[in-house]
Amino acid sequence: MDLNLSSAELAFRDGLRAWLGEKMNRGWQAEYAAIPEKAGQFEYLRAWQRKVYDGGWAGIAWPSEYGGRGASIIEQVIFTEEMARAGAPNLPGVLGLQLVGPTTITHGTAEQKERFLRKILSGEEIWCQGFSEPNAGSDLAALRTDAKLDGDHFIVNGQKVWTSYGWAADWCELVVRTDSEVPKHKGLTVLLVDMKSPGVDVRPLRQMTGETEFNELFFTDVRVPVANVLGKVNDGWNVAIGTLMHERATLGAGIQIVIKRSFERIVEIAKSLGKLTDPLVRQKLAQCYAEIEIMRLNQMRAYSKMANGGTPGPEGSIQKIFWSELNQRFQQVAQEILGPYGQLTKGSEYAIDDGVWSYNYLRSRGNTIEAGTSEIQRLILGHYVLGLPKSY
Repeated sequence: MDLNLSSAELAFRDGLRAWLGEKMNRGWQAEYAAIPEKAGQFEYLRAWQRKVYDGGWAGIAWPSEYGGRGASIIEQVIFTEEMARAGAPNLPGVLGLQLVGPTTITHGTAEQKERFLRKILSGEEIWCQGFSEPNAGSDLAALRTDAKLDGDHFIVNGQKVWTSYGWAADWCELVVRTDSEVPKHKGLTVLLVDMKSPGVDVRPLRQMTGETEFNELFFTDVRVPVANVLGKVNDGWNVAIGTLMHERATLGAGIQIVIKRSFERIVEIAKSLGKLTDPLVRQKLAQCYAEIEIMRLNQMRAYSKMANGGTPGPEGSIQKIFWSELNQRFQQVAQEILGPYGQLTKGSEYAIDDGVWSYNYLRSRGNTIEAGTSEIQRLILGHYVLGLPKSY
């Protein structure tokens, strides 16, 4: 594996940096924070995604016939890292760009690709995932949301939980049970559901950070056209696993840069507080630095394999475990360095960096749950990578 960028990849990176330098408003955070309503802030980010799309930077690794750039997976990684490095606004259509879109390219019909893909890229339509349920989070195949065939429609009833962007989504990639007489993995189907359909109810879930980032979804006699089946009826397990592999394989690219920037900032703070002379603090910071570098190299290994094979594999679980647990360890070290200042929240007079460290610590607790728990990731690695027998 060659960790150096090729001349073409360097040219891609430099072109993106130049575009960001010209098109990205460096004071966007202040503009964003000044918008009073959550919906208004979301529209601000949607306008940014449209600008990215118009500039030809959306769907880097998507085939050009679907509106993408037709570039390599390594260039997709470069894009994600450079956006994080520049501190660019988030792309609100991230679930469509990284998960639903690639899954639709693989499993969708020609009509579905024509209908959905370009609107995913532009941010015109936002997507969410209807996967987890109150009694089927870690065990996705145990879900109970069911869909019964009624002519040319399925009638959907059930509940989903922990749904990111549910409150803003136009569409949902929904996993349902269409056959209860076969083994649980065999009777699942993926439906593309219009979130404006009668019978769809979205309710916020307030987290300990104070946000309502996640939602509950309730489906009551929701009619979904048969034409909106993604893949094949009763083959939804394979479609859903493909989505999850994309999620786990690509999620860490920007996170590594974000954690590295946070590390550099906490070193500055430790110095200003006179704590860099403490050998224990220095040792813990050195451990964090080493783990951030390990994360970067692990990512390069996984991306190199994807570049050669095209499809992410179960090795993505390595990255998911590593970045989620690394961030929790790092945020703990940051709190030890900050002391009582680390508990101060946004708006507090003495809060360092306007309380971001308190927020980051609380938010990191969810890292080992979202996108598949650490326990489930270890089961995947043990069984599919190491060849160990299943433990359940």
